[in-house]
Amino acid sequence: MKHIACMLLALVSLPLAAQQPQTASDELRDVLRVEPVLRDGVQVFKACVACHGRDGNGTPNGNVPVIAEQHQRVIAKQLVDYRHADRWDVNMEEVVGRHNLAGPRDIGDVSAYIASLPRTAQPGFGDGRNVALGKSRYMHDCQSCHGVDGEGNGITQVPRLAGQHYRYLLRQLHDTLEERRPNMPPPHRALLDGLGVDELTGLADYLARLQPPRHVVH
Repeated sequence: MKHIACMLLALVSLPLAAQQPQTASDELRDVLRVEPVLRDGVQVFKACVACHGRDGNGTPNGNVPVIAEQHQRVIAKQLVDYRHADRWDVNMEEVVGRHNLAGPRDIGDVSAYIASLPRTAQPGFGDGRNVALGKSRYMHDCQSCHGVDGEGNGITQVPRLAGQHYRYLLRQLHDTLEERRPNMPPPHRALLDGLGVDELTGLADYLARLQPPRHVVH
């Protein structure tokens, strides 16, 4: 009985974090408290180079997004969401696992380093036929959150969309409509629902061609 009592006392004495699984919001909160060290982020980023490239500019075929010059808080949130199955991609879920990103420090360092990388590659574009239609739809439905120039907002964790590869943007629009993006805020699907092919392709093409002044929130 004495032995059992000691075990119970030990369990009660454990820190709360050790007793309960950490949620995505808890982990992101811890990440955003970290003072990032860019030189350490360089080392962590080595696990990302095979897909995203050394410059973080992704691929125009839409398989890999531009992440260079994305807001640090946005990158951190997406990494945390992959770790908690709030966003799905088999490759990303494997890479952000504990063997590559041990915890908040690694996530904070690598997301800050990625945000510091300049965008140098020309993003992939669409055929240009529906750009005007896409601009009209963007200004009506999207600019109030994502900014007039698609620059996003690092403080509120709204991603920069401007200058992203066309095919990647189009895939994310369809993933949102088909409920393959669990972490996408509900208003997005409601806004996209009912849009035709011309509007979706035009929206992605318009955003890919935007190049706002560099203003990245770390």
